[in-house]
Amino acid sequence: MRVDVLTKEYPPNVYGGAGVHVTELVRALRAADVDAQVRAFGTPQQEPGTHGYDDLPELAGANPALRTLGVDLRIAQDCGGADLVHSHTWYANTAGHLAALLHGVPHVVTAHSLEPLRPWKAEQLGGGYQVSSFVERTAYEAAAAVIAVSAGMRADVLRSYPSIDPARVHVVHNGIDAAAWARDDTPAGRDTARRHGLDPDRPSVLFVGRITRQKGLPYLLRAARRLPPEVQVVLCAGAPDTAEIQAEVESLIAELSRTREGVTWIAEMLPRTDVVALLSAATVFVCPSVYEPLGIVNLEAMACEAAVVATATGGIPEVVVDSAADGDEPTGWLVPIEQVSDGTGTPVDPDRFVDDMAAALTEAVSDPQEARRRGRAGRRRAVEAFGWDAVADRTRAVYDQVLTG
Repeated sequence: MRVDVLTKEYPPNVYGGAGVHVTELVRALRAADVDAQVRAFGTPQQEPGTHGYDDLPELAGANPALRTLGVDLRIAQDCGGADLVHSHTWYANTAGHLAALLHGVPHVVTAHSLEPLRPWKAEQLGGGYQVSSFVERTAYEAAAAVIAVSAGMRADVLRSYPSIDPARVHVVHNGIDAAAWARDDTPAGRDTARRHGLDPDRPSVLFVGRITRQKGLPYLLRAARRLPPEVQVVLCAGAPDTAEIQAEVESLIAELSRTREGVTWIAEMLPRTDVVALLSAATVFVCPSVYEPLGIVNLEAMACEAAVVATATGGIPEVVVDSAADGDEPTGWLVPIEQVSDGTGTPVDPDRFVDDMAAALTEAVSDPQEARRRGRAGRRRAVEAFGWDAVADRTRAVYDQVLTG
């Protein structure tokens, strides 16, 4: 079986969860003897079966959404000979949709996020957001199958695109490479954490993520004002979506730094080994997202035995266990949130959300032994329930179902 995997992100050009997903899925599919041909934007790493596509020079001055479509046209042309095409994110959806029409093959889409639930992207893309929304709707409604990365995402897909037959929407959770993401308690690892401003011998809260509206960083920065004074706040936060949210976050970090010690902001993207060291040294990892289809970053933290404090939204409750239920051990704390229905994920009561986040974080850092217990349980859950081999098997099952009708 030849499957053409169409993606904007592929190593070394990975900056988000979708890129991690594609990278690990392709590796697992190839190990299972699937001929996975990667067609990625830009210049990916050199390896057999991987092809790169640069922007069309004729569209150099065009809106970014139109430049994306230019790349998609070239990718679609090259999918001839595939048994099936599998696209990831709206960036590659047009390539998959057109390849299906052009070459008469099924198109499978993985839903990592949904444009209707990210309306703040209009700040970043302007009219291009209307283009990306059109692209996504067209591809999803025509796809032979949609893979949702969580049950929460499946519900979002069916709510956003009610014309899709629910039988065509399958849940295949994201996965984690438990060998690459594993606790590092070595002296070298602890020294790495200290070098980045996190003292392993003091209580700490760690955030890792991009500066986007969906990641909820401004809410965390407000909640951090209420943490006990001895708690360190370490933020691995970069790649802002817009100048406006960058300015907002900069202002909030500066304000927080004036009122307490131990605030560290790491703006550059760190190598995985350094992130592992930080996750291993932190008392608790925090995910304050207001929109998160699943949240690979929570799995990465759990694999490193970091207890997780995360918003109870999207697919996060399918990953992070707050209290013992159905035999699952608690792996962290979930912060309740009631959200407005306009697609922004905005809390109905932002002050209450901030209060609840501060309370959960304070509870976590105030009982480091319980945090360690939940962290160790998180590692067990990540290994047992979210291995990439199982993800590839479930994805292959969707392929087989589509191809056999």
